Amino acid sequence: MISRWCALMTPLSLALTTLMWGGSAQAQCRLCSVPTTSPEPSAPGDSPIRLEVVSTIDFDRLLFTGNGMGTAILRPDGTNSSGGAIAPLSPRAIAGEIVIRGEPGRSVSVDLPHSIELYGLKGGSISIDSIASDLPVLPTLDASGMLRIRIGGELKVSGDVDGDFRGDVPVIVDYL
Repeated sequence: MISRWCALMTPLSLALTTLMWGGSAQAQCRLCSVPTTSPEPSAPGDSPIRLEVVSTIDFDRLLFTGNGMGTAILRPDGTNSSGGAIAPLSPRAIAGEIVIRGEPGRSVSVDLPHSIELYGLKGGSISIDSIASDLPVLPTLDASGMLRIRIGGELKVSGDVDGDFRGDVPVIVDYL
């Protein structure tokens, strides 16, 4: 059984402002001021936030050693464990990783779900519970405007499930 999921970014709402000019328009003298070629300084919050999926969570192939329930745990640091009716996870199991890009030094809020539902091609479903990440308590973009987050979770399954399961993880990121 292969379980994979990818992070989706909820699009940020952009508000457009229309400027209305009242009164008569005045002509400007191009010779009255010294031209400049330097860009105008941008106001805080002008840089949009971008979310990039570097890798998706992949529990690889889960093998049942008997009947009953089993648990597979994949931690954000890439370590894993299994219990119950599931054999040890393969070394190919990998934690998910996303990169947030935006304005350098800005604090951001990151909202990850607590669990996600995975759906099989044959119609079944399973869930990854206890989504875990290495997100700092006060997430802040570094000097280059980047923050890396690794994500893992706990998958509980019973021996009667079979197939490939996939799902999406809604990730909401915004400036504070």
